[in-house]
Amino acid sequence: MNQLLLEGLTDAIGFVGGALLGFWIGRLLGFDLFADGYGNATLFALALCGIGGGVGVQLARHLRRKAREEA
Repeated sequence: MNQLLLEGLTDAIGFVGGALLGFWIGRLLGFDLFADGYGNATLFALALCGIGGGVGVQLARHLRRKAREEA
């Protein structure tokens, strides 16, 4: 598979997976991302999604780098 395509797909999967994880953690803690208005709870839920997405991308890059070193 083309190296750039593989890199893009793994980054996208890591971002979406991490953002979903952040979303569900926010829901478990009682923060609704889709609540009316922009209250503190909504902004905190949005921050959790963003942080989760960033962590997911970094995890995907780390795993890709580790796999490349082992090969």
